[in-house]
Amino acid sequence: MTYIMGFFAWYEKHVTESLVITAIILYLQIPHTISAAECFFAEGSLGLYGFHPITDFLLYGVDLLELIPIATVTLVIITKLKTRK
Repeated sequence: MTYIMGFFAWYEKHVTESLVITAIILYLQIPHTISAAECFFAEGSLGLYGFHPITDFLLYGVDLLELIPIATVTLVIITKLKTRK
């Protein structure tokens, strides 16, 4: 039984480390996502923006999909912090 508990402790530690690394990577992408959203929703032309609606979505709109994992990772971190106390 102690082997199983040891495995779960090891697994929890590595999941937490992985979660922190994922959060750092996602949070570093927030400025890029904001600039992509400004480009996508603002008027004007920057580079390939405005060339075609499909390219606009593929180049800029896909970045807005990063908001889903950012929210998910944030909620998981909050849950882990609350259960730790």
